[in-house]
Amino acid sequence: MTNHTSNQQTTSQLDKAECFKALHATGTFVMPNFWDIGSAIILEKLGFQATASTSAGFAQAIGKLDGQISLDEKLAHLSEICSATKAPITADFENGFAHPPAQTAANILRAADAGVVGASIEDWSGSEIYDFDLAVERIAACAEATATLDFPFMLTARAENLLRGIKDLDDTIRRLVAFEAAGADVLYAPGLANAADIKTVLDAVNKPLNVLFVFMPNMTLAEYEALGVRRVSIGGALANYAIGATLNAANAMLEDGDFSWVKDAASAKVVNNLLG
Repeated sequence: MTNHTSNQQTTSQLDKAECFKALHATGTFVMPNFWDIGSAIILEKLGFQATASTSAGFAQAIGKLDGQISLDEKLAHLSEICSATKAPITADFENGFAHPPAQTAANILRAADAGVVGASIEDWSGSEIYDFDLAVERIAACAEATATLDFPFMLTARAENLLRGIKDLDDTIRRLVAFEAAGADVLYAPGLANAADIKTVLDAVNKPLNVLFVFMPNMTLAEYEALGVRRVSIGGALANYAIGATLNAANAMLEDGDFSWVKDAASAKVVNNLLG
């Protein structure tokens, strides 16, 4: 672990961390996921108070599939983004790029060294859901490790079974409750698909809940807030939306020789103002 003793670095990361922690205290906020430096800067310039990485979006940006990114690639990506932006950033840190609790904890400290002030850890190994006890041990080890940092690090624990086709809300809640007891600061069950299930989860836990909007795209931020959700993230949806626009434009040119899609493109002036 790198020593966090540089006054400039520590103050900057401390400020980001305190801001990020405060966002979870009351109300509800949208935390969009960037996929490269430009998208991170643009989202920050547009006014989002915090952003997150997306494993799928970043993988696609460098021509890979989700799950094919190495730890070193992830850390380099996070370091570049954190150096280029001022808003707090939390990392989609997949399964922590390790299975054993101790190595997962060591890796999350490397993410903190890269500049992020939070990270999510999944209970999905890449091929299966971790055994309950191991999943809890992994979160406990990460919580113990991040508690040694000199800034408040928001550890998000993810229960993945709903996302992975295991439609067992009771087990999801059992895991989230255990993750909370193990020291997680934020709880996340991607795959929650209706207000009733969200309310059931919220009734069982006390820590802030993150919800992935893509399963409930018609629900408004006000409705999430009325339920008690603290954080709404978007995963790889923005990255896929950008790819979708590119596909539509490409198909229009290939199939019809049509260039009218350009009317929906951002102007160079707008882009320059955001990135300048």
